[in-house]
Amino acid sequence: MFETAELGRSLSKDRFEELEPTLRVELLQLQQALRKAPFPVILVFAGVDAAGKGETVNLLNQWMDPRFIHTRAYSKPSDEERERPELWRYWVSLPENGRFGMFQSSWYSKPILDRVEGRIDDAAFENHLARIASFEKTLTDDHAVVLKFWMHMSRDAQKARYQELEADPLEAWRVTEQTWANLKRYDGFVRAAEHAIRRTSTGLAPWFIVEGVDHRYRSVTVATIVRDAVRSALDAYERREAMKAVHNGGDLTTLEGPAGSDAPAESPSMPHLPTVLDSLDLERSLDKRTYRKRLKKAKARLAVLAREARDRGVSSVLVFQGWDAAGKGGAIKRLADALQARDVRMHAVSAPNDEERAHHYLWRFWRRLPRAGRVAIFDRSWYGRVLVERVEGFAADAEWHRAYAEINAFEEELVDHGIVLVKYWLHISPDEQLRRFQEREKIPWKAWKLTEEDWRNRDRWHDYELAVHDMIGRTSTRVAPWTLVEANDKQWARVKVIETYADALEARLAEVRGAP
Repeated sequence: MFETAELGRSLSKDRFEELEPTLRVELLQLQQALRKAPFPVILVFAGVDAAGKGETVNLLNQWMDPRFIHTRAYSKPSDEERERPELWRYWVSLPENGRFGMFQSSWYSKPILDRVEGRIDDAAFENHLARIASFEKTLTDDHAVVLKFWMHMSRDAQKARYQELEADPLEAWRVTEQTWANLKRYDGFVRAAEHAIRRTSTGLAPWFIVEGVDHRYRSVTVATIVRDAVRSALDAYERREAMKAVHNGGDLTTLEGPAGSDAPAESPSMPHLPTVLDSLDLERSLDKRTYRKRLKKAKARLAVLAREARDRGVSSVLVFQGWDAAGKGGAIKRLADALQARDVRMHAVSAPNDEERAHHYLWRFWRRLPRAGRVAIFDRSWYGRVLVERVEGFAADAEWHRAYAEINAFEEELVDHGIVLVKYWLHISPDEQLRRFQEREKIPWKAWKLTEEDWRNRDRWHDYELAVHDMIGRTSTRVAPWTLVEANDKQWARVKVIETYADALEARLAEVRGAP
């Protein structure tokens, strides 16, 4: 694979000086055009030591406007990063739409180095690469441009480069004992890299192997690839926009709704079919005496478990979804009463703000993942993509269809990291919802909860019910199952919510206690 990057290719100074001005102007023009596009450009730089990764990143920052480039280089993870899933620090560093992001020592560095040094076996290495491929697919499916550069040189060229650096008083600090030790593992490093490249080079997230010995050849090669890829992506975006205009009859109406309006175009009403929600027994209830007794016991049990979880660094993510007026707020309040307020973060999820809309829809949820031992509670969540965005037409069919796989991958990352993930759907009948709506209208301190949107959503009950059915069927997995809560009786629902979380937390703590 790397033979073509060990040919000693070079570019003369005259030829470089001839090409450089044009490339710089083209990149700057494309960078300005990109600022208006609804996607980012993500450049990943990896490769053998001393092959020019950092120098190339610096050069691109010089040739373009660095104000609109996010440059990230990673070393060993901080305590904050270690307390979250491995991909967390990369997700939160992603550039917003319209900007470049340059990543050195990115998500490939650790699995390759771990494989070379024998900390993981082939199966674990393959698992890491599968997750990386899934991560990159999530980005490219959302139209992000992902280009990956492997900067390469032969073992002899690398050795010569080290000797050259060692002889330069200003650069000698870069060559250490570890540098020479790494050179001895060159073959193993290249073998692992070759497998990683083969496994993760796709049509939408390709690898480019660039010979790194000659800095002029390296610079022009990378800049040309970036220029052509960004130009192609912008052309494709313009074609998509033109097709939308044709699809809408050439008038000012778009797929997102009427021009000049934030209102989405409504999707067709779906027929009513039996769903998983129909199997729930909404007559389940607790009398006041039993409720008080079970609630007190459940909260006491949860309080003890939560303290142990805090001490052992076991974090939790609790997701609450359900119908309007289903009692999510009341259930959350009772559950939170059993926890230390300092360890809990509440996230009431509504429409994304401008910064959040400029990123992948999962970005804002990755940012809110809790540190070790803490609890994050989401009142509505990433499931909005396959519920309200699906039903109301805020997301295109292709977007919400692929979201199921994206969400499953996201949740698997959380659980594999050791996070306790509990997902609740609070279900009530249409009649009970109507009764609660009417009750809210009459009570001054509850009236604010009732909006015109609540009434409008109620009119599309069957569409939402079908969306919930699909959501549960496609995202209730072995590692992240849904808990369906019969919520016509608030007392039953509140107890079930607390007991379910306590059971999940106890199971996870049992695993931690038994770990070597």
